Amino acid sequence: MVNYVLVAGARLGAWAWDEVVPYLRAAGHGVHPLSLSGLAEKQGVPAGQATHVQDIVAEVERLDLREVVLVGHSYSGIPVGQAAERIGDRLARVVFVDSSVPVDGESFVSAWPDGRAAVEASIAGSGGFWPLAPAAHFDGEGLTDEQIARLVRGSTPHPGATLTEPAVLSGPLGELPATYVLCVMPGTEPEDAGPDEVVAELVDGKRWRLVTMDTGHWPMFSRPRELAQVLLDAAVK
Repeated sequence: MVNYVLVAGARLGAWAWDEVVPYLRAAGHGVHPLSLSGLAEKQGVPAGQATHVQDIVAEVERLDLREVVLVGHSYSGIPVGQAAERIGDRLARVVFVDSSVPVDGESFVSAWPDGRAAVEASIAGSGGFWPLAPAAHFDGEGLTDEQIARLVRGSTPHPGATLTEPAVLSGPLGELPATYVLCVMPGTEPEDAGPDEVVAELVDGKRWRLVTMDTGHWPMFSRPRELAQVLLDAAVK
């Protein structure tokens, strides 16, 4: 038995894992979806990058979890990767689901060379929050109209400081036992189908594995059963 701590990406909360959770529990594991500060039912709670890291560490310690598989999707790979360092021998594995990964001294928007200014301007113009994404943002990602409607309906504005404040790592990320789940829509051009340079270097190491899913960026909606199986497989040492 392992304990999954599931953290969804920007604007989302614990609810985003609703269709994945039953498969993991049916396999006999503990499952703990988590909403980060400022999001979903925790909307209104002030948050920076360090807050989100502490949210994850505190949840693991509060529940006294062992054999922890930390799962971070999209933005949340950044706080999840930092939290993985800080929970010590409680950690079994980290799974990054089509996510950003933390780089010491860099933020989420640091990886947006052409869009960083636009994201920062959007945050500044929206009271310190990254605004909600329109339905069109989710087009072409293998989602049904109903799934897109759920994403739009459940999303909350994302605390901007969590996107612009830097990650803090105490050691090389490649030393963590990790699985990277790369989501690639069928028909994607080969040059666009691989991981970015940072992830490619990590998966070339001895402690990381790369898994590819034929779906879009939100597999917990588009392919929940398949994603659950990937997470179950990732927990096997």
